[in-house]
Amino acid sequence: MDEIKRLVINQESEEDQVISLSLRPERLSDFVGQPDLVKGLQVAITASKKRGEPLEHTLFSGPPGLGKTSLAHIIANEMNARITITSGPAIDRAGDFIGILTNLEKGDVLFIDEIHRLSKTVEEFLYPAMENFKIDFIVDKGPYAKTINFNLKPFTLIGATTRSGLLTTPLRDRFGIFYHLEFYHDSDLARIISSSAQKLNVDIEKEACLGLARRSRGTPRIANRLLRRCRDYAQVAHQDRIDLKVVGDAMSALKIDTMGLDELDRRMLMVLKTQYNGGPVGIEALAATLNEETDTIEDVLEPYLLKAGLLRRTSRGRELTSMALEHLNR
Repeated sequence: MDEIKRLVINQESEEDQVISLSLRPERLSDFVGQPDLVKGLQVAITASKKRGEPLEHTLFSGPPGLGKTSLAHIIANEMNARITITSGPAIDRAGDFIGILTNLEKGDVLFIDEIHRLSKTVEEFLYPAMENFKIDFIVDKGPYAKTINFNLKPFTLIGATTRSGLLTTPLRDRFGIFYHLEFYHDSDLARIISSSAQKLNVDIEKEACLGLARRSRGTPRIANRLLRRCRDYAQVAHQDRIDLKVVGDAMSALKIDTMGLDELDRRMLMVLKTQYNGGPVGIEALAATLNEETDTIEDVLEPYLLKAGLLRRTSRGRELTSMALEHLNR
């Protein structure tokens, strides 16, 4: 059992990350969930291909793990285009960004993850590149300063953000297509788990798919990760098939309960209950008590707790709901 527990609790290895990539859908027809988004993108992509033009610049927002990066790859596949991937924090110099832009061919897709974290200088270069496919770069200073103009080939910028409120208005307004990804229903997650199991050559019962889906926090990335941990557990325990018992045992080893809450989630809820009488409490005080960053609470913990109805965010701070108190008392 100790061997099983160690295997299940291990963080994702490089092999896991490669497997995660292989589980991503390649076409819109393979994408599960987000029906309005899929329908709208299908129309926009079909129209762009008929006109022989790149897709308009597209922005995806929403919590981590819902498929923003997968959608960028799908768009590139649907448009038969090459994709270049980077992230906001990785582009810290304008010169590096100019190199990326000038290497793009006509119709290429540039995907910038966490685009709200672009530096102000880089963002200023992005405006004319998005609007007119041109950039102006100033070299030298004072009387020796001169402007170098670069003409870019038409491309599609796809931005992804977990904090759309941090995007500047000028940047947000330059995107022609904007979609916010919502948490997935359990039925959609069960379909994703079943499909991933087939790709992994894993035999899993329908009830086990639903059991994993309920623990996946409405997030496909988490669903696939839990499926891989159940696969590890079943293999070490010499089980040929993942059933509800395997799911229950593997989740117990990971300390994930029936609602998908892990140790940190429960610790946050217990702190609110025992030290702040259920709240309300300010985010700074809560972060200090938990010894966590406020960004961790706002980006990782809160979205699902709010969606699950366990937490309420008010003008006075965070407070527990009656559902949370009932869940903690079980």
